[in-house]
Amino acid sequence: MEITGIIIRRISLESKMKAIVSITFDNAFVVHDVKVIEGANGLFIAMPSRRTQEGDFKDIVHPINSEFREELSSAVLEKYQAALADYMADETHHEQIKSIPVQSVVIDTP
Repeated sequence: MEITGIIIRRISLESKMKAIVSITFDNAFVVHDVKVIEGANGLFIAMPSRRTQEGDFKDIVHPINSEFREELSSAVLEKYQAALADYMADETHHEQIKSIPVQSVVIDTP
């Protein structure tokens, strides 16, 4: 399975949830609402989930092996860092903004 596109939908500067991302696979399947989270050990991605009747959260979609999980995580975090750097480099953004919609930022993978 090939990651063919990553869209950074929203960047948040002041919360632990740093971004909301959509990922396209094989130009045929998209997963929305992947989150970039700042945890105690750095950034990680959280797959879309739902609350169970017991109150726990269960992933709706997820990689089934650690190799693809690492590939997916690396690609998303790299694109997030690039989108954040581009945003911060834009000198028109000097005011404090809590949440930045960036739906127009489409970053295709090679």
